[in-house]
Amino acid sequence: MLSLAVTSHLYPRLAAERTGAGRLTKIRAQAVSGRSCRTVAVRIGVPDRLRAAAPAGVGTPVESLVGTERVLASVIEAVIGACYLTFGFEDTAPAVVDAFELEIGQALEGTVDFKSALQERLARDANVVVYTVVAEDGPAHARTFEVSASVAGTEVARGSGRSKKDAEQQAARVALEAL
Repeated sequence: MLSLAVTSHLYPRLAAERTGAGRLTKIRAQAVSGRSCRTVAVRIGVPDRLRAAAPAGVGTPVESLVGTERVLASVIEAVIGACYLTFGFEDTAPAVVDAFELEIGQALEGTVDFKSALQERLARDANVVVYTVVAEDGPAHARTFEVSASVAGTEVARGSGRSKKDAEQQAARVALEAL
């Protein structure tokens, strides 16, 4: 439902026939990514509502959950699904687009999928990038990952982040800057 609402909003706006399906797909993917869902969840107060709904005495496990991108993204998607089932597409889609307006705008300004951009650039020379987790630090609810990006067996960059995906994006960004 989330992807459909955003795609239905973007398609006429971008004149997809002229823009190209590939660009539309990248913009939509960025606008509805886990990171975007987490941002929307925080903006509309989902973590506070989850804390308030948690049974008394739960404490730390609740904090580790409400700070997790995957959990917040799943909750946002579940809420959107419940609204769709209750109110239908026609009433839910505009609310979804409104909630994700900032993320859609950022995606339209420029895609920040550094991994795809790096892979496309390397593909011109028939190269590929390999990401390897080289370090993990911290407790499960606040883990930090360090990732190495290698091309043809040579490390070209490193990145770190709260998830493996974030660390890979950071490494790809650094690699693109180096190229």
